[in-house]
Amino acid sequence: MTDDGDRHRQSRLVTDDDGEFDADRARDESLPVEDGEVIDTDELADHQRYVEGRGIYDERNRVNDLTGKEWKFATKSVIAESYPPDVQHDLRSEHGGQKPPRLCADLIGRFSKAGDTVLDPFAGVGGTLLGASFCEHEHSGLREAIGFERTERWIEVYEETLERENEERLARGEPPLAEQDVRHGDCAELIADVPADSVDLLLTDVPYWHMDELEQTRNERATRESKLGSFDANDGSDGTADSDAGSEAATETDAGDADVAATPSKADWLADMAEKFDRFSEALAPDGHVVVFIGDMYRERSYEFLSADLARAIESTAPLSLVANLIWYDPTKDLHVYGYPFSFVPSMVHQNVLVFRPEDPA
Repeated sequence: MTDDGDRHRQSRLVTDDDGEFDADRARDESLPVEDGEVIDTDELADHQRYVEGRGIYDERNRVNDLTGKEWKFATKSVIAESYPPDVQHDLRSEHGGQKPPRLCADLIGRFSKAGDTVLDPFAGVGGTLLGASFCEHEHSGLREAIGFERTERWIEVYEETLERENEERLARGEPPLAEQDVRHGDCAELIADVPADSVDLLLTDVPYWHMDELEQTRNERATRESKLGSFDANDGSDGTADSDAGSEAATETDAGDADVAATPSKADWLADMAEKFDRFSEALAPDGHVVVFIGDMYRERSYEFLSADLARAIESTAPLSLVANLIWYDPTKDLHVYGYPFSFVPSMVHQNVLVFRPEDPA
């Protein structure tokens, strides 16, 4: 093929000595390469544009700001990444259920666009809020985030994390992370102040029970048990248990015993979560998404498929439909030898990430 002078320089075919496509040469000459071929930018449709280094972006994309190549990668059902313990990890780890902010940022990048509003009704120490702020510098643009949190200490941790992180970023000559809107109170009440159809993405890590009150009275061991998401005193660490696990928790102080006894059953918890998501859905935009972290657990020699239970409970109550279940697999997570050598008990190294969309009104 010869260059007739009328076509864009980027349309030229680049080959090596054997007549094969030479990707290295194409990149050296700043030609757009997509899936092993030079992109003829003159032939792109009106709704398409080439983004250097990222591929072709389709202006009809209402879900996110990803190019076609990035979208393809984002559809992988398993996220096999061990996000580094950064962003003041030691401080945030005071909360046993905190999620990596950059994992949250990646999910926000998949299910929202720059300028969108993100809601986390169970904000904890602010992983979603920090993730929304990281999007300004590491994804397509800042998202405005709102977080609800009942425990004042977790709000303090988020604020301290943001302050420390921005001091370090300033020292490195990097722009600061934006402060997001975190509100103290019960999510079931605070959601009433969020206008209908104003939330583009709800991203949250659901609590397994009313952790706030438990942490006020239970001792250190019992608090650690509660952070791990168990439903009763017979559950073991890491969301995994057998019939002997957690036996020491059954001998806690009277106050601790009262709290354990007062915790809701799984059925009560599922009903409570379903009712809350029904309320949350009123604030969700018609083309928005709901993304929920939820781990499964093994207890009393039985696998508790909590992700499936929660998905069914939400779908049966809220006007939301489950459209995907992503798996976040952390390859660096420690393994625990539960049950050895008498019984096979799984060592949980994954979290489910349920993805919902509003039901079609039609």
